[in-house]
Amino acid sequence: MESQTSPDLRRRLMNFDRKDYDNDTLLSLYKGILLPRLIEEKMLLLLRKGKISKWFSGIGQEAISIGVSMALEKDEFILPMHRNLGVFTSKGLPLAKLFKQLQGKYDGFSKGRERSFHFGTKEYYIVGMISHLGPQFAIADGIGLASLLKNDKKITAVFTGDGGTSEGDFHESLNVAAVWNLPVIFVIENNGYGLSTPLNEQYKCGDLSDKGVGYGMEALQIDGNNVLTVYDTVKTYAESMRNDPRPLLLECKTFRMRGHEEASGVKYVPKELFEEWAKKDPVLNYESYLVDEGILDEEKISMIRDECKKEIDTALDEALNDSETTADTAKELYDVYAPYIQKVTHPAGSGKSLKRFVDAVSDGLRLSMRKYKDLVIMGQDIAEYGGVFKVTENFYEEFGKERIRNTPICESAIIGAALGLSVKGMKSVVEMQFADFITSGFNPVVNNLAKIHYRWGQNADVVIRMPCGAGVGAGPFHSQSNEAWFFHTPGLKIFYPSNPYDAKGMIAAAIEDPNPVLYFEHKALYRSISDDIPDDYYTVESGKARIVREGVDLTIVTYGMGVHWAEKLLNEYKNISAELIDLRTLLPWDKETVLESVMKTGKVLIVHEDTLTGGIGAEIAAYISEHLFKNLDAPVMRCGSLDTPVPFSSALEENFFQKDVFRKKLIELSEY
Repeated sequence: MESQTSPDLRRRLMNFDRKDYDNDTLLSLYKGILLPRLIEEKMLLLLRKGKISKWFSGIGQEAISIGVSMALEKDEFILPMHRNLGVFTSKGLPLAKLFKQLQGKYDGFSKGRERSFHFGTKEYYIVGMISHLGPQFAIADGIGLASLLKNDKKITAVFTGDGGTSEGDFHESLNVAAVWNLPVIFVIENNGYGLSTPLNEQYKCGDLSDKGVGYGMEALQIDGNNVLTVYDTVKTYAESMRNDPRPLLLECKTFRMRGHEEASGVKYVPKELFEEWAKKDPVLNYESYLVDEGILDEEKISMIRDECKKEIDTALDEALNDSETTADTAKELYDVYAPYIQKVTHPAGSGKSLKRFVDAVSDGLRLSMRKYKDLVIMGQDIAEYGGVFKVTENFYEEFGKERIRNTPICESAIIGAALGLSVKGMKSVVEMQFADFITSGFNPVVNNLAKIHYRWGQNADVVIRMPCGAGVGAGPFHSQSNEAWFFHTPGLKIFYPSNPYDAKGMIAAAIEDPNPVLYFEHKALYRSISDDIPDDYYTVESGKARIVREGVDLTIVTYGMGVHWAEKLLNEYKNISAELIDLRTLLPWDKETVLESVMKTGKVLIVHEDTLTGGIGAEIAAYISEHLFKNLDAPVMRCGSLDTPVPFSSALEENFFQKDVFRKKLIELSEY
């Protein structure tokens, strides 16, 4: 569908109400809506010529992107989707750099690592989407929460299509926004199809705006093809929401005039729909209105179009002439994590107190809350109740419920909100009531937190506390050691302390680190072990293993509860001189310390509570075998728990641990 300037094709079928907006405002909206239309037409040509690989067209929907973005302030965040080119142009992104992004050039916004509009830029207050769509809502919640806590009176807008409103993240995020009165505008571009699925196969309610009412927020439906209506609605509500924070669900009725993406075609759409919506073209109708108002004439239209085309062609020439992206392995690996050089803090005084493991975690959190005034802790039942394990007991009395936030039961939304806080420069700790429940928030962890810095340079300053482990008779869904699920994911860090001293120092170190950290706490250690540890704030060096005891016969590599199992066995078999290594940090793990020990002893046994198959021990065993084969005096051995879910019965649970296998392998290896 190409732009037309013929008066016959510009007959206006839409009504516009300018209210008190002056001519300059109306004209700026016209320039705003025209530019993405002309860019799209150029991009469709480039697609046919093979200059870009994929295109999600927003032709027919431009009024929503333009109306929303131009109604907000330049420093207010917007979280767009595939078809929101107008957001990027309205935000003032340099077209040459944008075109380089679309062509996968290194000098785009993601160094060639992301496609089309899957990128963000803090400089222009845009947060990039991921293909899963739904997680954008929760990030918007987090940005809105940061605005609320900072009292900066800023609005956040987040886009979705009609299809995305069926995702769980949509519902979780609307509920959180409503409960917390977050200043977020949830924009639904209802274009009639979720790819090829029509509305009657997507939802049963009368209008999508009805879903907002169900969550107790203001919701309305407007004509998404009327740029003036969109602009006025968003501007009016934004001004109100800045002083009276609350969410808004805005359903914009529209239609896309091309396929979901160009390769999918439009055969599934009835021809008469195209004919009907073509008459409601948002560019041509608004252009006709401005002509009727005497703001535009044919000469001005031609001049504005020529200026836009010249700007596009100049930027495109620069992008096309830019060098192709070349791979640099060192740069690729470097950008997986946000740059960070840890400065270990040692205890300042000499005061010590006897603390249980659980008290040590609590102490580290409390001192970190005092150190970082922008640190927020979120989780289920963590305020007055103190959390199910009482780690945050009485915290709300010192820090207030704004920073010690009870959350609804919605792991995905809260993890996403934590990332949103990070976008606004804040730190957060999210408590999983049990590590097992992370499955309900798996997507934002592995696809957003882990990848976002590599994708476009945004760090995820988020710590997720993971009470884990068996031995407490809690059954299959409250007992897992699931660290291996995340060990495979570049961009995450995994901490797993085994003793009170490390528990306190490592939670503080995790909070200091600007990268996402999964912090595992074994529940069976909470109240079973104690130690005299410093009262002061201190940190433990991350990525560095601890040699628990030295030895010459063999090396035991383990972490968490495995350290205590090993110490108990070695106290029984005093004739075995084993070097016991507590990894402490699992990702990245301390290869140097492990290899040095194995080179000295020539034998190694790797132990973990997690099930054997696919456990972290397999990777460590493979690494040792590959790099130290000539130094080995025996096969690399490993022990893990039974390859079953964690059973409830104490007898079955004890059998699950396979400690007898550990004992046999220790003896076998020592005698090899």
